[in-house]
Amino acid sequence: MTKPVSMSPVWHPFTQHALESAMKRVLKTEGAYLFDEDGDAVLDAISSWWVITHGHRHPRVMEAIRTACEMYDQIIFAEFTHEPAEQLARGLLAVVPAGLNHVFYSDSGSTCVEVGLKMALGFFHNSGAPRSRIVVMEHSYHGDTIGTMSAGERGVFNAAYEPMLFGVDRLPFPLAGREQDTLDAFETCCRSGEVAALLIEPLVLGAGGMRMYPASVLTELKRIAEKYGSLVIADEVMTGWGRTGTMFACEHADISPDILCTSKGLTGGALPLAATLCTAEIFDAHLSADRSRTFFHSSSYTANPIACAAAVANLEVWKNEPVAERIRELEMMHRQRLKRFELDPRFYNVRQVGTIAALDLNVTASGYLSDAGPKLRAFFRSKNLLIRPLGNVIYLMTPYCVTQEDLGRAYDAIEEAAGIFAVGAQ
Repeated sequence: MTKPVSMSPVWHPFTQHALESAMKRVLKTEGAYLFDEDGDAVLDAISSWWVITHGHRHPRVMEAIRTACEMYDQIIFAEFTHEPAEQLARGLLAVVPAGLNHVFYSDSGSTCVEVGLKMALGFFHNSGAPRSRIVVMEHSYHGDTIGTMSAGERGVFNAAYEPMLFGVDRLPFPLAGREQDTLDAFETCCRSGEVAALLIEPLVLGAGGMRMYPASVLTELKRIAEKYGSLVIADEVMTGWGRTGTMFACEHADISPDILCTSKGLTGGALPLAATLCTAEIFDAHLSADRSRTFFHSSSYTANPIACAAAVANLEVWKNEPVAERIRELEMMHRQRLKRFELDPRFYNVRQVGTIAALDLNVTASGYLSDAGPKLRAFFRSKNLLIRPLGNVIYLMTPYCVTQEDLGRAYDAIEEAAGIFAVGAQ
């Protein structure tokens, strides 16, 4: 296919440029809105891919970035440390589940999960009892690097890269009434004595279709892992920072993972940064006079001081503003508005965890590549709403500053879309 001469040289993520029109430029962001070149105010109903928590350009975070820019740019983190990184590490350890003692910085959700996998394998290798099996849940998504693609669901996302991917054991998703099947499958895996870690998205499988499961399943998975000496890696890249109603989703299950991965909302969404937290036992397995036991991982921009300063400011927002109250209000707003769809035959699997709401539109062809996805996205954009359905799965994950009016407009548009695109519409 010949590309238009006027096409931008920029290659956008998850975009089929042969089918998409030219991207509109955003000129400004503020609160829950994006302001584009046409003068439209677009409600960011998915927090710009789940990263914006308090709202775009929160004043405290922006001020921290400006101040840090007067003192820092990148500092080699293998040779020095700096106050923003030290302060952030102490702040993180104060808000994550108990038992996590060390913080390793990286740049994105994919890389912090990759770090977690390497920590787990390194722990067993350095302990003199190597284990190499990784267990995941079907339909999961953990990122787009080779390791995280290997751990995620196989399909159209990674078919071209199959020769590079390693094998993992997959548990069936805990469907309602079939939760024991998941637990039994995990115990069967663990009996081999070869499972290094269970890598799991707590409570909500995000890109896999906003699939939700009860906290009791997560509690039991952790119990089984402990019974057999396997580690639990909690991928809280999406579920952390209040999305499920608590600071981290693991709190619902009253568990502390051996390794916790966080990114997205870590800086309030302002700058890219990630952290992988682990127990003292995992850190100590790499602590030795033998340099071959070093944890061999880094990136050039590890612990960028400006990003760390933004994350410190984010912690201050959580400490000094009524964020928990805003989250509770948003949960209630979703709950009230979802009721109208529960008995609507145009939808099924209406669900909510914390500030994440999702429902499946009844269409002829479902799944991520369903034609319903692009059609719905275009419809929502015509309403000045940024909503990116996962195929026929419509979800909302707004910044916490969203208003009743804003959210009501999004739900009204969802109902209007059903009248156009659902089975039997028109």
